Amino acid sequence: MDQEKAVRVFKECGAFLQGHFLLTSGLHSPGYLQCALVCQHPKVCADLCKELAREFAGQKVDAVIGPAMGGIVLAYELARALNARGLFMERGDDGRMTLRRGFSINPGDKVVVAEDVMTTGGSAAEIVELAEKAGAVVVGVVSLVDRGGAKRFEGRRVASALKVELPTYKPEECPLCKQGSSAVKPGSRKQPGA
Repeated sequence: MDQEKAVRVFKECGAFLQGHFLLTSGLHSPGYLQCALVCQHPKVCADLCKELAREFAGQKVDAVIGPAMGGIVLAYELARALNARGLFMERGDDGRMTLRRGFSINPGDKVVVAEDVMTTGGSAAEIVELAEKAGAVVVGVVSLVDRGGAKRFEGRRVASALKVELPTYKPEECPLCKQGSSAVKPGSRKQPGA
């Protein structure tokens, strides 16, 4: 996807935030991409997913799986573009991803894992592992935003609407914290340790 266009879309949707943020990974960053502000616009989200679906043109995909919360809308729209089922995994009481609500993966299903933002790629990797344990064939990993997490999936087909390099810091090394600023958590998941 054209990166200038993708940046413009995120900025027009008010989704490219600057400040001091605590990411789901526990890292701090001066930039945050709030994909929910993009996905609240169905046509914009659908158009981005159609672009991402081109990566799998001519390939049969049975299901697209995203993590709750951020990957639900993306998985649904990408599944629509690929004429596949749209599923999501949720964290169970043990903190691990699981399929619930009657969703299932069949052995041999060809699946795409869809994530809103990949910083470390941890949630997407967890879904890849669970899908493969269920006998599915993971044909690719897709994200609206790649903050570097796609590197984790080297050797797999990976597609992102926006690739952006924003610095991340361990909390104890964060220059923003050292300046007295407090990190805010704009995402949907609990803060690490909370």
